[in-house]
Amino acid sequence: MQIDQFTRRLRDLGANDRHEQHLLRTWAQALPLERGRRRMENFLPKAVRDEWPAVAQQLEGLARLRSAHPADDGAERLLVALADGQTVESVLLPRGGLCVSTQVGCAVGCVFCMTGRDGLLRQLGSAEIVAQVVLARQRRAVNKVVFMGMGEPAHNLDAVIEAIDLLGGAGAIAHKQIVFSTVGDARVFERLPLQRVKPALALSLHTTHADLRARLLPRAPRIDPADLVEAGERYARATGYPIQYQWTLIEGVNDGDDEVAGIARLLKGRYALMNLIPYNTVDGLDYRRPDAGRAAEMARALARQGILTKLRQSAGQDVQAGCGQLRARTASMPPAPAPITMHR
Repeated sequence: MQIDQFTRRLRDLGANDRHEQHLLRTWAQALPLERGRRRMENFLPKAVRDEWPAVAQQLEGLARLRSAHPADDGAERLLVALADGQTVESVLLPRGGLCVSTQVGCAVGCVFCMTGRDGLLRQLGSAEIVAQVVLARQRRAVNKVVFMGMGEPAHNLDAVIEAIDLLGGAGAIAHKQIVFSTVGDARVFERLPLQRVKPALALSLHTTHADLRARLLPRAPRIDPADLVEAGERYARATGYPIQYQWTLIEGVNDGDDEVAGIARLLKGRYALMNLIPYNTVDGLDYRRPDAGRAAEMARALARQGILTKLRQSAGQDVQAGCGQLRARTASMPPAPAPITMHR
């Protein structure tokens, strides 16, 4: 379901712009419509009031909680059932964040990620994306939304842009607190700067070597890491938000001194933040996270060269919160590919 289907239904019932915005705000912020009932009776057309229970029931059915898995660090992984029986994952993060999914499955096929193992099953509608936020807000406050869950947002761009526009408006999420994560797609750099709500951008870099990146992200656009950084820099300067570069740190693959030198070369003087994220172990895959000492040394080495760097710990380690893991435990998955090793 797309958001515009919802708004067209309201219009058919006689809603005007003010009615529409009120109901979108009520839904996206998980507010009770019954607040100020007498005022609502005077404000909303009778046809809208009469139909609203059925509309609300349809919206509620877009994303229902299948199971919740709280972690010791305050994160909570949610397995979310969609109206057609498919499932996706969202993660409530510490300090008011929420990670949402944009697709059932993923076509990029990152070799270290569970989500892409069974390919792309279907796109999520914009209303299904926002419904994940609504579901999460029924559990706790959400003031930041990151599009880093299942799927590649650039492959579902129209729906994602529509969801972002609602979240950054009626949904009351600050624009810089909406983060669009992508492996890199020319359409992202063309279309996002033109939108009313311009999200912050997170680019999945993972390596400075084009050949290795092609092996790690086999169906991502073939773009040289230097060109990806250049496109990111243009977006950063246009929006005033630094680019967050995502680097899943995998032992023996992309944790060498050559990568430290490559990152420093690419990001020196850029409006950028490097997020080093030690790999979140996935059952059935042979990749490992580097030891804590090695990860910390990489972060220190980059900082010494003037690269703003954060060594992040994936939320929900104790509940296997890596993307796609929870869903995979409820479905039959194909065999894992042979691991990639890189020694330079």
